[in-house]
Amino acid sequence: MSLTWIFSVAAALVVVWFILAYNSLVRRRTRVDEGWADIDVQLKRRYDLIPNLVETVKGYAAHESQVFERVTSARAAAMGAQSPQQKAAAEGMLAGALKSLFAVAEAYPQLRAAENFTRLQQDLADTEDKIQASRRFYNGVVRDYNIATQVFPTSIVAGLFGFTKREFFEIEEERAEERSPVKVSF
Repeated sequence: MSLTWIFSVAAALVVVWFILAYNSLVRRRTRVDEGWADIDVQLKRRYDLIPNLVETVKGYAAHESQVFERVTSARAAAMGAQSPQQKAAAEGMLAGALKSLFAVAEAYPQLRAAENFTRLQQDLADTEDKIQASRRFYNGVVRDYNIATQVFPTSIVAGLFGFTKREFFEIEEERAEERSPVKVSF
């Protein structure tokens, strides 16, 4: 066997590996983008439900205007956020504002019994579940993508072609609650 033939085969194998590594990174990046789009769809669905929920509660608790303003401004901030970090911070504020809104609703039994309010509350709960599932999917594909861009030898291809690390979608408020001690009382 000639030395040129051996080098040619080795060079061909390196080129094939480069192509496979690049295509793998592109697939992973596309899945990350798909995961983010899924989260965005569910968040938009939630943003569309919130004004109806606020209007329903307003009909019963008109004097709670501060709570309504907080929900509205938190919704606007969440809709304007772009990056996963900004979205996470805004979503934490929105979740707190929604808790306040539901606390107000608890004080009005006739509101809790209203069919429209109950349906909106169920739709919102369903949307929250879908957001959770989308977040888990997104964070999983981000984990896989980040690992692929950082391990050797694919990190070489990632560096050459500008594949950069992506952020996880973590809501700060939830992480703080998960890490705090559980309060139990009898």
